[in-house]
Amino acid sequence: MNVSHIRFDEKGLVPAIVQDAQSKEVLTLAYMNEESLKKSLETGETWFYSRSRGELWHKGATSGNTQRIVEMRYDCDKDALLVLVEPAGPACHTGSYSCFSERVDGESFRPLTDRFAIIDQLEKVIAEREAERPEGAYTTYLFEKGIDKILKKVGEEAAEVIIAAKNRNPEELKWEVADLLYHLLVLLREQKLPLDAVLNVLSERHAAKQ
Repeated sequence: MNVSHIRFDEKGLVPAIVQDAQSKEVLTLAYMNEESLKKSLETGETWFYSRSRGELWHKGATSGNTQRIVEMRYDCDKDALLVLVEPAGPACHTGSYSCFSERVDGESFRPLTDRFAIIDQLEKVIAEREAERPEGAYTTYLFEKGIDKILKKVGEEAAEVIIAAKNRNPEELKWEVADLLYHLLVLLREQKLPLDAVLNVLSERHAAKQ
């Protein structure tokens, strides 16, 4: 397997940014050497080089929180990697979904910059719940109950949207549509189908009609 086009630094390392392929959240920044990069490509799971221990490590070998590689890219200078993955649990050793869970300015609230920003936020929270499974969280409950429960909720919420619309009740309708959108995002996460894939279908259909 030829990786000679990658520009490793003087220590034989290249930074690897690991991103959730579905939610697009950045999970961690690690380093690869030529051997760990080849192992990642061969096995389909992330392998890194530990600068502190001076050895290779397979993400999830101990914790079980592996990362299945969906796609790997390199930047224009060929000296950095982007690794899109499907994580099987938290990425951070602290048990957090992402290693980047703290803001430099200390603020916890992220203002919504556009009308669809809440979808991005919700997708991130759902991904966190799947990875971390905090006790008492409704999303945790759905993932632990599995696909049948999630599908049941999608069906129920779809029916309630229909009833609210039939009753010409906009106040009720907005709540029911919100519930349906949430459960659809949970379903997409359970199915490992990125929302982007759905949006791409809409874009392709729109383009075909132009």
